[in-house]
Amino acid sequence: MLRRTKIVATLGPASERPKTLRKMIKSGLDVARLNFSHGSADEHRQRTRRLRKAAEDCGRDVGLLGDLQGPKIRVMRFKRGSVRLSSGDAFFLDSTLGLNDGSGKGVGVALETLHRDVSPGDTLLLNDGLISLHVDSIDGTRIHTTVVDGGILSDHKGINLKGGGLSAPALTNVDRENIKLAAELGIDFLAVSFVRSGDDIEEARRLFEQAGGTGQIVAKIERTEAVENIDSIIAAADVVMVARGDLGVEMGYAGLTGIQKGLIRKTRKAHKIVITATQMMESMIENPIPTRAEVSDVANAVIDGTDAVMLSGETAVGNHPNKAIKAMASVCIGAEKYQLPHASPQHVRDDFSRVDQAIAMATMYTANHLSVKAIIAMTESGSTARWMSRVRSDIPIYALTPHAATSRRVCLYRGVYPVEFDIDASHAIDLGKLYQEIFNALLRDGLVRPADLVIITKGDLTGVTGSTNAMKILTVTEPA
Repeated sequence: MLRRTKIVATLGPASERPKTLRKMIKSGLDVARLNFSHGSADEHRQRTRRLRKAAEDCGRDVGLLGDLQGPKIRVMRFKRGSVRLSSGDAFFLDSTLGLNDGSGKGVGVALETLHRDVSPGDTLLLNDGLISLHVDSIDGTRIHTTVVDGGILSDHKGINLKGGGLSAPALTNVDRENIKLAAELGIDFLAVSFVRSGDDIEEARRLFEQAGGTGQIVAKIERTEAVENIDSIIAAADVVMVARGDLGVEMGYAGLTGIQKGLIRKTRKAHKIVITATQMMESMIENPIPTRAEVSDVANAVIDGTDAVMLSGETAVGNHPNKAIKAMASVCIGAEKYQLPHASPQHVRDDFSRVDQAIAMATMYTANHLSVKAIIAMTESGSTARWMSRVRSDIPIYALTPHAATSRRVCLYRGVYPVEFDIDASHAIDLGKLYQEIFNALLRDGLVRPADLVIITKGDLTGVTGSTNAMKILTVTEPA
């Protein structure tokens, strides 16, 4: 059984050796993530080179996602590295305090406008919500608070405002430099952190394209404002990532599962791609197997229709990066068995604005009501395959394309598998030759069998994006 849900895994010190990368790819890695919050530009260049080489060695296409740091609002440093805060303690935050002058009385913060974003009665959450502070008063740049839930607070821990509302822009100067690096590296997906609206996505896309980038833009949903403006964000982005860490801190964990399900549903309905991320198998940073709760978490995201699930620290710094990939793949396959196959397309009630979109929906309706073994989408950009993948089905979609970038892009699409295939002028004259060569390529890789019924979609104009205008039902024949 082919696994339809894709796996994104973060590269880091635990997963940068060529041997480890090859194991991860063979175990099911589909898209590798570079976290620009950690590591230098040269380290990211080295990891990219190693990944590309490992993928080539394995004969696989693997996408590459670059994740911008964004305006993660953090406390500055303490004189002794950390302090212990207890419930009832008075504690202040002040953007004008020295960078290294933090103490048990207060600490500096990286956001100069923090004092203008909060009001008495607000709750500030530090260190992923483990420490909470009640805002008592504001005196100039100094925010006076009382500790509600205490704990150890160390250098550079994050700050969230419960309910959202911090004014930091989505793109920092560091992000702008990393966008240039992402373009240089040929990143397939650029993830924008702490998005507030569709305007943030448009700005990132403009900067990426100006730098020569051609990849797709991923909107990370981790702010209250992002959920409130989700329609404009989905419209502007190519991919949505449900980044449950900061989102859970800002909006509260009790409602997070419902928010996640709603985001997956909305994104798929808009024909976009969705990734579910953060702490999916966190215990595997240390342990060789996931917890039952983690298995259920991943399985529920799969059943809800997420295109991909993501591993972070599990593969970046964990003790078992390859085992984490294997465990994730196994859970995905197990969950996919319990989905209803051959579902009728929900989008058949939609009005189509493009011919290739109409062909994609007609193909899926036909495939789900006929004994079709495979769908073969001849595609320039991957759009036809993406639209097909929005329809629930257990029929594999093979995206045949001459472009390596498109092959890597569809690695993120649920139920879509790239097959590099060159088209020449003779194929327009002799369609029989074209179809047989397609069959030969798929037979060679064991993707179809002789006598299988398949659907092929194609366009009349070779090399033109969006020209798919025909579907054909064929029976696979053996090489002549």
